[in-house]
Amino acid sequence: MAVKVRHVGLWEDAAPMAEQRVDGRRLFAVRGAVQAEANEAGAIVAATTELMRELLDRNELSPEALVSCLFTTTDDLDAEFPAVAARNIGLDAVPLLCCREIPVPGSMERVIRVMVHCYATPDLDPAHVYLGATRALRSDLHAAQ
Repeated sequence: MAVKVRHVGLWEDAAPMAEQRVDGRRLFAVRGAVQAEANEAGAIVAATTELMRELLDRNELSPEALVSCLFTTTDDLDAEFPAVAARNIGLDAVPLLCCREIPVPGSMERVIRVMVHCYATPDLDPAHVYLGATRALRSDLHAAQ
């Protein structure tokens, strides 16, 4: 027997997130990854800076369009927070969070990943950015790199 659920409250008439608009723009999530050369603060900041600049450039995003950035690192990176690089390139007003990836045996080492939530025009074709060796993580996107 199927159970009918009636949603009550603020979200009762809400459209799915992909259909909601703010000033004619919709919410997107854009992903990317890069491999740091070493577990050193400078290497983590340099790799993250390259990743974020490329992701913002390819998607023509300004800091004002960003809602939040979620960074993850593999267990072998702990010398610096990737968010430091985001702050250094002007993302001062954007909420940033750094987390750990699940330590899957055999997974790529020294990887920094990011998921950027942003508002853009509905016709945006998100350009996910996987640099260097991390292209192997998303071979399905390789043609778009």
